[in-house]
Amino acid sequence: MFVRAYLRASTQDQDANRAEGQLKAFAKDHGLKIAAWYRENESGTKLDRPELFKLLSDAQEGDVLLIEQVDRLSRLDESDWKKLRAMIDAKGVRITALDLPTSHQFIGANADSFTGRVLAAVNGMVLDILAATARKDYEDRRRRQSQGIAKAKTNGKFKGRPENVDRNAGIEGMLNSKMSWGDIQKATGCGRATIAKIVKRMKDQKAA
Repeated sequence: MFVRAYLRASTQDQDANRAEGQLKAFAKDHGLKIAAWYRENESGTKLDRPELFKLLSDAQEGDVLLIEQVDRLSRLDESDWKKLRAMIDAKGVRITALDLPTSHQFIGANADSFTGRVLAAVNGMVLDILAATARKDYEDRRRRQSQGIAKAKTNGKFKGRPENVDRNAGIEGMLNSKMSWGDIQKATGCGRATIAKIVKRMKDQKAA
């Protein structure tokens, strides 16, 4: 059984590898070996995700797509989720998520044809429910965030996200010493987007 693990985080400032240990432990407990890893920092609300598409391109019928949670695979709206499900189904890939117990039942199982079809139907239904729940959670959080910002602006209290002054000063020093972006990321744990903002600010300051 060829298991392909997919790790995703929403932004460059988050760690896409956070759940790697959990996936390895799950695979070990079920007598599986993860043969390929796919990692990316992309929003789950986007259908166009290079590493996920690479996984599906590499996959063969019967392969397992292993994820920590269904929301790592999708926070898509209904239309895009249907497109992704169609792509996955067309490849014959089986989704196994740590938070989807019904998906664990097919791991290494030798069920007869009828039982296998029933398990697949139940798993598909629960998968759709969790994907819809993940999307609703995303939309609810965005709405609450917008409401909070609007209220803070009305009260004159909205200041935006506070800057990590000490870290950003250190990044400026590293840039001035010609360190590579990759080395800066390793040293500070920040994302490329953060470095790009600081580079732009440094250029603007020199131009002023």
